[in-house]
Amino acid sequence: MDSTQEVELQIPVAVKESSRIQMLEDDTNQQQQQQLSRFSKHYGWWFRICVYITFLLVGQSAATLLGRFYYDKGGNSKWMATFVQSAGFPILIPLLFLLKSSKIVSSSSSEKPSKSYLSLLYVFFGLLLAGNNLMYSYGLLYLPVSTYSLICASQLAFNVLFSFVLNAQKFTALILNSVVIVTISASLLAVHSESDTTSTKLSVGKYVIGFVCTVAASATYALYLSLLELTFKRVIKSESFDTILKMIIYPSFVATCACVVGLYASGEWRNLTAEMNGFQKGKISYLMTLIWTAVLWQIGSVGLLGLIFEVSSLFSNVISTLALPVVPVLAVIFFHDKMDGEKVIALLLALWGFLSYIYQNYLDDYKAKSSKSDVENTS
Repeated sequence: MDSTQEVELQIPVAVKESSRIQMLEDDTNQQQQQQLSRFSKHYGWWFRICVYITFLLVGQSAATLLGRFYYDKGGNSKWMATFVQSAGFPILIPLLFLLKSSKIVSSSSSEKPSKSYLSLLYVFFGLLLAGNNLMYSYGLLYLPVSTYSLICASQLAFNVLFSFVLNAQKFTALILNSVVIVTISASLLAVHSESDTTSTKLSVGKYVIGFVCTVAASATYALYLSLLELTFKRVIKSESFDTILKMIIYPSFVATCACVVGLYASGEWRNLTAEMNGFQKGKISYLMTLIWTAVLWQIGSVGLLGLIFEVSSLFSNVISTLALPVVPVLAVIFFHDKMDGEKVIALLLALWGFLSYIYQNYLDDYKAKSSKSDVENTS
């Protein structure tokens, strides 16, 4: 009798123990699935970042070199060079429909801006983009491509300034170091411009125009990115991928229309036929140069807007600066630009400033991950 009662008492205990083990196994499996999901999302995010970085670097570097090729082989229309920087936007239209469902839902419940207000924003950004591209065209016309690219490093300093004023970016020792070093790098090229003007047979006046236009274009580009980020956060309050595409496509359409007006108003359109006929590499090469320049700028834009979508406009500009060490080297190989001692020092300074900025972003990312990990462990 006693043994029977002991067996009856052991059965519920065994059942409870089995249930507890099953619950532990279920919890373990759930945790493993969550870890696998986080692992997949993490590396999927890094894969997208690498793709966008590749698009931005390849598009920007190759488009800059093709722009210089256009001028070196007989092209002389500044408005045409400006036109191709935005005219390739139609290749992005399919993405507007294919990726329309990829959205980040904004936490704000405020009303969306009206269509008329959005139209004004598109026109404003389009005209800003057209003016920026025109100044870049002047810089590329009057400067060696290596000098042009290294002066563009100043956009990083401008971006930090505008981000501090408009996007509440905090200054750190590394960011300040980056700003100072990159500014010195650009200034070094301005001080030692005589060798460039001699080697490229340009007057000092044209060199100064090219230098000033390139610096002004870098500042305008940095302002454009900061205002774009500010518009997403304060006005549109949405960072869906199709919203970002619209902010690229519509301003590019306005910029292209402005370039067409400028092309006809300046009278440069009358010389396009003669320019094509006199192009050193032939008519087909002339057309392909313009077409591929337009396509490559849009590939760079896809990388740019992708990084804005995944990270921020500030990070996208940092990655854009990474192309600076690449372009001068390619320019020496393909265009036989002179890489003298001053440019080598300026190049090293630009790299130093860039690495300082990247290291600061690494520290910020590590700090954010540590804070998130502490919160999860506490919970």
